[in-house]
Amino acid sequence: MNTAATAGTWTLGDLEVNRVGYGAMRLTGNGMMGNSDGAPIDRAAAVALLHRAFELGVDHIDTAAFYFSPLRSANELINRALAGWGGDVAVATKVGPGRDAGGEWQPMARPDQLRGQVEENLRQLGRDQLDVVNLRRNGPGLESIAEHFGALAELRRAGLIRHLGLSNVRPEHVTEALAIAPVVCVQNSYGLDWRRADESGLVDLCGERGIAFVPFFAVSGLRREAAAGQEGDARVRSVARAHGATPAQVRLAWTLHRGPHVLAIPGTTDPAHLTENIAAGALRLTAEELALLDAPGEKAAGN
Repeated sequence: MNTAATAGTWTLGDLEVNRVGYGAMRLTGNGMMGNSDGAPIDRAAAVALLHRAFELGVDHIDTAAFYFSPLRSANELINRALAGWGGDVAVATKVGPGRDAGGEWQPMARPDQLRGQVEENLRQLGRDQLDVVNLRRNGPGLESIAEHFGALAELRRAGLIRHLGLSNVRPEHVTEALAIAPVVCVQNSYGLDWRRADESGLVDLCGERGIAFVPFFAVSGLRREAAAGQEGDARVRSVARAHGATPAQVRLAWTLHRGPHVLAIPGTTDPAHLTENIAAGALRLTAEELALLDAPGEKAAGN
C-alpha cells in the first residue's frame, strides 16, 4: 500500500515531513463559513481516522482554533489523537482570523491580540510549543503584515512557537516577512483551476527561497468547501482513466508535480478517501499529461 512517504519529503525549518499531510477543517462538521448544518463527526471515528492517517505516513496536520462547530473542535480531536499516538506529528495552525463562541467571524486580530490566539491553540492542542504558526491575512484589508508578523516573531523568540509561516498572502508579503524572521511555509488557495499563485510568481518564489508552498482547496478548487461533485474537466477524467486513478488523485498529483517544495493537505472524513488522497503521492504524471493539464482549455463545471 502506498504511504505518504511515497511523495518524498520536505523540511519545515528543522522538521522533516512527508509531502502529503492532512487538513483538519472537515473534521468539525462545518466549514470556514461557520455553517454547522452538517452532522458532527463521531469523536471516536475522527480519532480513528487520524490514527489511520498517521499509520499511512501522514506526519503533518493543518488546523486552526477557528475550525470548530457547536460540538466539535479540530484542535481537540487532534489533541486526543496525538495523546494516543507514539510517533512524531508536526501540527501547523494559523492565527489572525477568529470566531466568537457562537461561530460568528470577528475582525482580523490586532497584533496585540495574537498572543491570546497562540495561547488558545496551545491550550486546545495540549502543547507547550506550537510547531508551526501561520499568520493568515483575513481578506484584502491588511496590506502590510510587518506589525502582525513581528508580534509572532516575538512569541517565537519567547519559545511559544517553533516556526512561522504565512497564509493567503502575495509575494511582497513573503519578502516583508523574511526581513523579520524565517518563513518555513506559505499556504494559499491553489489548484488546477485556480493558479493565481503561478500568475503572481508566489509558487516559484517559495521554491527559490526554500519555503514550502502548501495549497489548500487543491482538489475542490473554486468549489472550496462544497461537497465533491462530478469531475467536469475532460482532461482530468482522461488522465485519471489512463492511470486507473480518481480525478481527485490526478488533481493532487498535479499540484505535487509543481515542485519538490509543494506539499498537500487534503482533508476528508471518509477513510476510503483518506487512503486515496495519500496514494495520490505515488501517481507519476507523464510530461505529455502535465502539458495537457497545464494548457488553457476546458474548465471544471461551474468554474
